[in-house]
Amino acid sequence: MPHLESRAIPVQTHLRDQVANALRAALIAGELRPGVIYSAPTLATELGVSATPVREAMLDLAREGLVEAVRNKGFRITEMTEQELDEFTDIRALIEVPTVGRVAETASVEQLETLRPLAEQIVMAAQEHDVIRYLEADHRFHLELLALAGNHHLVEVVADLRKRSRLFGLASLNETGRLIASAQEHVELLDLMAAGRVQEAEDCMRQHLAHVRTLWADGRAEAGRREPALRLGGR
Repeated sequence: MPHLESRAIPVQTHLRDQVANALRAALIAGELRPGVIYSAPTLATELGVSATPVREAMLDLAREGLVEAVRNKGFRITEMTEQELDEFTDIRALIEVPTVGRVAETASVEQLETLRPLAEQIVMAAQEHDVIRYLEADHRFHLELLALAGNHHLVEVVADLRKRSRLFGLASLNETGRLIASAQEHVELLDLMAAGRVQEAEDCMRQHLAHVRTLWADGRAEAGRREPALRLGGR
């Protein structure tokens, strides 16, 4: 029987993940447009890789609901309606607002303070107009905060919701500094929770989700008015 530790992980696996991350970033930046069909060979040429990791990455994004396969053509970037945006926001509020309240009541100040570097990193990324670093830090902050409630299934549900409610066109708002206010809400939330101000922390979380919902809508509208900085192909 072979020893598992002797098996090398294929480089292709890492390349697929790198390509998937690049495609997510292109979608956020508005370089990949909802409703447009992109072929794997065309995207591969733009990214400087072979078509195989692009197809594999696109299948990963399809499982997240970000794209859908179009037979003999490629992959279409899925469109998200205003109703879907509202539904995602409603579900997240139902889960995250009371969970924030519970964590504010039960978590120690020391546990909450471990999240402060992430909260500050979110603000710094917004100030430096680094939308990818902003989203990465934001993702970690919210999931690690929810994890303090001790329910990993809850964290998985929210992680999936966040993937499906991708922030298309957010980069265009980032250029004007409109992400800074939303970024600072993470620090405010942490301060309220550390002070044990449960109701105010819940209100802050509810306001933050509403703010993010507005950014989604504005980002979509702004991206729709602009030409993409990079054209990755498609029809």
